[in-house]
Amino acid sequence: MSNDEALRAAYAECAALAASHYENFPVASHLLPRRIRPAVAVIYAFARGADDIADEGDAPPEERLLALEEYRECLRDGSEDGLFLALSDVIERHQLPRQPFFDLLDAFSQDVQKRRYADFPELLDYCRRSADPVGRLMLHLVGEASEENLRLSDQVCSALQLINFYQDMEQDIHENDRIYLPLDEMARFGVDETHLREGVCDEAMRELLAFQLERAEEMMREGSALGPRLKGRFGLEIRLIIQGGLMVLEKLTAQQGSCFSRPRLRRL
Repeated sequence: MSNDEALRAAYAECAALAASHYENFPVASHLLPRRIRPAVAVIYAFARGADDIADEGDAPPEERLLALEEYRECLRDGSEDGLFLALSDVIERHQLPRQPFFDLLDAFSQDVQKRRYADFPELLDYCRRSADPVGRLMLHLVGEASEENLRLSDQVCSALQLINFYQDMEQDIHENDRIYLPLDEMARFGVDETHLREGVCDEAMRELLAFQLERAEEMMREGSALGPRLKGRFGLEIRLIIQGGLMVLEKLTAQQGSCFSRPRLRRL
């Protein structure tokens, strides 16, 4: 197989992966400018693959960390592996910074080792590395990475990450023994791990969740100023992603009698 053929195959593999995974928020949507769709699919494949290393299967922590370190080496030094062949091409072609990719890997490594968060600033620092890099890379892809746009994007991406936590509270504790609610706020509202492990949706849990949802909505609405700043199809995509996040928040808020249900958005 020639280099060009290997590269085309690598891009096709990433596109297929992006198309096959359900997400509440668009991935490589046809609303995006055509010229960046392949790059978005490659970025998604990188993040999905690293996230699966941290979360999926029965490998012990040391094996997961070693596999993530191999990702770092491939990102730093290059590789003939299909994913990293495509990723190196995307980074070079679009002049992307590498730090956001390393930040993502740091977050996934943290997932392997850290299962509780003492307070909201500590949790937000995790979001800074687990979610914000994706928005920053998107802005670099379209040449809109101004300081203000990056700041607003961080608000949106962190809010989306928090929303994902609130959808997956039971799954996170049962499958990976992780809690992404600040421990000090759980204690303040009278909520303990039993609520999460046994799916207890009492008044204390509802009040804690309402507090979390309100804060996430404030972050999302602050970041929503990003949409009108971005023109064309990309701006429309960002506005739809923000609206999707607000719709999930609305559904989570409306189901306060069932704190642990996961709302899903239809494609329409």
